[in-house]
Amino acid sequence: MRILIIDDERSIRNSLKEILVDEGYEVDTAEDGAVALEMVDKEKYSVIFCDIKMPGMDGIEVLDKMIQAGIDAAVVMISGHGDITTAVEGIKKGAFDYIPKPLDLNRILITIKNATEKVSLVKETRILKKKVYGQPMVGESPAIIHIKDMIEKVAPTDARVLIIGSNGTG
Repeated sequence: MRILIIDDERSIRNSLKEILVDEGYEVDTAEDGAVALEMVDKEKYSVIFCDIKMPGMDGIEVLDKMIQAGIDAAVVMISGHGDITTAVEGIKKGAFDYIPKPLDLNRILITIKNATEKVSLVKETRILKKKVYGQPMVGESPAIIHIKDMIEKVAPTDARVLIIGSNGTG
């Protein structure tokens, strides 16, 4: 699994990288948002740790650009400035989590585990949806037409639907 660390403080980048490499992860680092955006265009990352307060492009802007580019990685915002408002804004915009500095090793490892599970589930769901929605419903009998009509009525709503039928009917 590949991880990207974006932080303008070299000591944080290097220490976090050392810890994660010791845990068996492949880790790249970027000193600012512009470099990071170039890197995510070229490489696939599972988890990205992004500092919020950086010169030039801040972490929220980096997050926005990654989301616009359709990056699949789980982005974890980190900050030593303890600004909860900014952290909440990051989560609302699509960040997976927020971890305050100084970074807690156990929390980082748990966050990586949870983030990779989430990314895996999202990919699996996407694949399954393609398989399910790619299959047209076959048949023109009155029963199938009735079912298609019901689907059209219910699909735009959040209603729960129970489908029942005899064994082997599909």
